[in-house]
Amino acid sequence: MLNPLSGKTVVVTGSSKTTTVLFEIEALGAEAYSYPLIETAEIIEQDDQVKLEQAKNFDWLIFTSQNAVEAFCTKIKRHQLNTSHFNGKIAAVGSKTAELLKSYHFDVSFTPTVFSADVFVNEFPKIAGNNPSCMFLRGSKAKDTLRVGLPFELVEWTVYETQDNLSAIEPFIQLVKSRNQPIIIFASPSAVDVFALHIAPVIGWGKAKYASIGHITAARIEYYGAQVTYKPADYTMLAVIEEIRMREENRHDRT
Repeated sequence: MLNPLSGKTVVVTGSSKTTTVLFEIEALGAEAYSYPLIETAEIIEQDDQVKLEQAKNFDWLIFTSQNAVEAFCTKIKRHQLNTSHFNGKIAAVGSKTAELLKSYHFDVSFTPTVFSADVFVNEFPKIAGNNPSCMFLRGSKAKDTLRVGLPFELVEWTVYETQDNLSAIEPFIQLVKSRNQPIIIFASPSAVDVFALHIAPVIGWGKAKYASIGHITAARIEYYGAQVTYKPADYTMLAVIEEIRMREENRHDRT
């Protein structure tokens, strides 16, 4: 089918890193909109150089988001370091996180079979070595899954903060009101929480269909009583778009 999403409206709610898929959505015939519900910024502190010196000697540096990679690598550049200064191995959750690390010339030694922190804590100890020293580069709203779930000590460094993007709220509300069952894609539980706090009280959960990247995000949507219509096995933005395409094509074939 040439335009399987013709007449549909698809909204991407993640940060600017996820909006590159708007062209793919439009190519399938849909209207595509980006309303980032969260925004991130690097946290710059006086002891950044000290922490970078410490990071050089950890057995493992762990990244679970592209935002953490960007913030960490910005600090490296600011303090005139490069990847060769870091002696440990790199673990990454998510294919895009791993790709970004590689673009900064880091070799990624481990990614979990499913791109989720709760799978990471089950698989990582099997390959991490005997009582390894690990630093987790995290955001301000990262869950405690790694700290609680890993069987060894984890040093955490919060390198970026996540805030609600309130400027997106009103135009988002108006769009949903003016469209018939738009498809809203959530890439993180944090974005779901912003929607639940600022948008759902105005329009409810029933005026849209929901797509999620990852089972943790899906669980957060369901926590608020909404149904997840599109939930691909692969935890990437392109996979969720493909899931939407396939489901809509099948629906057209049945009608």
